[in-house]
Amino acid sequence: MEFDTFSVALLESQPDAPRLTEAEANALQNSHLDFLATLHEQGRLQAAGPFVDPSRGSLRGLCLLRLPADEVRALLADDPAVRAGTLAVRVLTWTVPKGALAFSPTRFPHSQEEVRPA
Repeated sequence: MEFDTFSVALLESQPDAPRLTEAEANALQNSHLDFLATLHEQGRLQAAGPFVDPSRGSLRGLCLLRLPADEVRALLADDPAVRAGTLAVRVLTWTVPKGALAFSPTRFPHSQEEVRPA
C-alpha cells in the first residue's frame, strides 16, 4: 500500500506571550492570516484553520502541509505570530493511504475583515 505524507503543524498559544493592546493584537492577527494565505497561494500550505473552542487548552489552530517537517518548522518560524511570541509551532509527520485526502483550490482570507460577515 502507498501512503501520502503530510506535516501537521499545531499552533499553540504561549503562556508567556507578550501583552498586546487590542490594536496590536488585531494587526498581528491580520499579519498571521496574510502569511498563511500567501503560503496557500504559493502552493505550500494545503489547509489551515483555527480550532473552534479556544477554552480547550493552548491549541489554537492547525496547518497541513505536504512538505518535510524540518522545512515546515523553518517556514512557520517566519509566521508573524510565532516571531512575536504569541504562538509556538509543534510539527508532526502524518501518513494516510494514498489518495485519502484531496484538496480543491480555494481562497484563504488575508485579514480578519475578510472573515467577518458584512
